[in-house]
Amino acid sequence: MPKNSEQPSASNELNNSTAVGSAGEVFAVALRLGLTSFGGPIAHLGYFRDEYVTRRQWLDDHAYSELIGLCQFLPGPASSQVGFAIGWMRAGALGALAAWVAFTLPSALLLFAFALASRSFRGPVADSVVHGLKVVAVAVVAQALIGMARTLTPDLRRILMALMAAAAMLLLANPASQVVVIAVGALAGVLLCQPGPIVAQHRSGHAPSQRLGIAALIVFTLLLVALPVLAQLSSWIAFGNAFYRTGALVFGGGHVVLPLLREGLVPAWMNDTTFLSGYGAAQAVPGPLFTIGSYLGAVGMPNARAPGAALGVTMIFLPGLLLVTGALAFRQRIMGSAKARKAIAGVNAVVVGLLAAAFYDPLWTAGIASILDVILAAAALLLLVRFKIPPVIVVATSVAVNAALAM
Repeated sequence: MPKNSEQPSASNELNNSTAVGSAGEVFAVALRLGLTSFGGPIAHLGYFRDEYVTRRQWLDDHAYSELIGLCQFLPGPASSQVGFAIGWMRAGALGALAAWVAFTLPSALLLFAFALASRSFRGPVADSVVHGLKVVAVAVVAQALIGMARTLTPDLRRILMALMAAAAMLLLANPASQVVVIAVGALAGVLLCQPGPIVAQHRSGHAPSQRLGIAALIVFTLLLVALPVLAQLSSWIAFGNAFYRTGALVFGGGHVVLPLLREGLVPAWMNDTTFLSGYGAAQAVPGPLFTIGSYLGAVGMPNARAPGAALGVTMIFLPGLLLVTGALAFRQRIMGSAKARKAIAGVNAVVVGLLAAAFYDPLWTAGIASILDVILAAAALLLLVRFKIPPVIVVATSVAVNAALAM
């Protein structure tokens, strides 16, 4: 067969592929997902596959699975990072921004509204509603902990790593301890864990250039180093640093954000009751759990609620978006490294321990005050795990029951 009549190679497809969509198109699709995607990051990835792969065919299953693997490898909110990456592949940098804004906006606005309403919501019934949110948060995190433990600690070595991480967090609870535990987990992973399989890399559509990828990683690092130093100059910088540091260091996304956020915000900016009631409310809205930054930003800055909400939600997402921008530019090299995959296996194991520690303190210690609370939390967990009831319904039921008991 003549050379010019051969089928194009995979490398030619990689170099010649182009995106054909627009940022407006991406925004419209992502907004619909932001309004309807309940159930946490794993459920979000299912919604994304139905919309982007099956229905619209913006990418195939192979490319989609690669994006999930890459984003699970990085700190930050995995489902939002996957959506951001798909937006980039479809319509470039503007498409990526459109995907993030549209998917984030509905839940950010709802949680901001909850922060405004909570300011004037007082009395026995209001207290019982807040308590109901704290009780259901225990059940939701227990469900997440069970699922993550099954997936991320499949062998005795990683189970022991998780248990040691939980013990360390409970014994040495302070803002620096999580960073140390994560770093030790990465080192232990390199020494003790087996790397996962290498998946052949494939790309369709736009991707960041290597120059832009390097710039994004430099900005990520500069902010991570500079913000704690500059925090001495302004309360706003200090407040933003608490969110940025959380987004930069939390692996696994979703519920794992709880311990890092609490260490950064409680008691400096709010008390446990305020923090945990917002965490419970976040289970009842669609979209990414990281939009709790909107609620926490508003209640943490009571004299400037809208700017505080905007700062909180922007800074908690920013490091993850910078990292995925850099990673997309070097995707093949990252996912082809055996040491990197072993390190992330170790980090994922200790993340289970971090969440287990947070489940006990503050969730259990602050949310469970009686035998009745234990029964209600167990019932909520049963509804979530056994009967697969959507979290929004479980949250509403828990709040209604607690409000009725207070009357």
